Amino acid sequence: MTSAIIRKSILFCCVSLSCTVVFAQETADSLLNFIQRNKARASLYLTQNDTILARLNENTMMPLASTVKIMVALEFAKQAAAKVVDEKSYIALSELNKYYLPNTDGGAHPNWLAFEKSQGHLKTDSVQLINVARGMTIFSSNANTEFLCDLLGYDNVKNNVQLLSIRQHSAIYPFVGSLFMYQNPRKKTEESILKGINRLSEQEYARYAYDMHNALKFDTVLKAKFRPQDLSNKMQKAWSDRLPASTTKEYVHLVRIINNRKFFDDKTYRILSAVLETLMENPANARWLKHAGMKGGSTPWILTKALYATTQNGTRIEMAYFFNNLDPQENARLQKWTNSFELEILSNPAFRQKMIAAFK
Repeated sequence: MTSAIIRKSILFCCVSLSCTVVFAQETADSLLNFIQRNKARASLYLTQNDTILARLNENTMMPLASTVKIMVALEFAKQAAAKVVDEKSYIALSELNKYYLPNTDGGAHPNWLAFEKSQGHLKTDSVQLINVARGMTIFSSNANTEFLCDLLGYDNVKNNVQLLSIRQHSAIYPFVGSLFMYQNPRKKTEESILKGINRLSEQEYARYAYDMHNALKFDTVLKAKFRPQDLSNKMQKAWSDRLPASTTKEYVHLVRIINNRKFFDDKTYRILSAVLETLMENPANARWLKHAGMKGGSTPWILTKALYATTQNGTRIEMAYFFNNLDPQENARLQKWTNSFELEILSNPAFRQKMIAAFK
């Protein structure tokens, strides 16, 4: 497998909503029709002003991919608001680079660095912590995520599951560290490697990922020996299947807490807005939305998204929709439809009525 293929295959991404582009109704219908035709591989939960509008497999556990980074953004906002961490402090790029494995993130981290450079945000090879967090959500940099989890404390990130009364959620562990499990330096059969991995409990799997994460802080040889060419499609699929998982119902519960602005203090919500609500920086969105945010994620087999919005007339909408066991071609088509689908959900009451009818 070439590096170019690997860059295409291992991908976490988020798709931004833009109201400056007119999307055809048919495009939103395409995604809705796909869900209806592939119910076993889909999950959806949609609420408006705390009323359930549509639900499908909402209690089914599915891998989250980068949508789990909402949990990290939340912990960052809490600690920055409490001045445990300083959002304006500068972080050396070398600290972030410890957790970057080339050709494993679809170009997310290099693209983020190029953006920060173009904006003049770099200062003596350092960048402000708030922009590290935004790089995690906007560009979905896994390296930034690992750094933030280490800074904030993985236990603190995980404790939000209990704090927010989320009942269904698997272990949150370092994405980058877990990739080392799928290396094959001794040229064993992939079946034997995967058989050994499958025997690991959730706790054992997470512990290995933590061990590799901690080693990356000090062991440059470990990083240099990483072999992206070992990540065949079969290995990547196995890795994808064991990413942190939850349900659409739980993630609507999570984003509703962010949307209603009642659970945390104003400072926490202000920082969360800076990290999760970057679509509000578009003046066109600000004309019809009070606030709105989202985080999505994908691998070639997974596509997930959790989003929320409060419109200028006070309507609150929250939605999560997950797909699993896609093929890469299906995934690519769905990603072309998501923006239109989300825009129709948030802005078009008639389309929400169509959702109600579709999932009765």
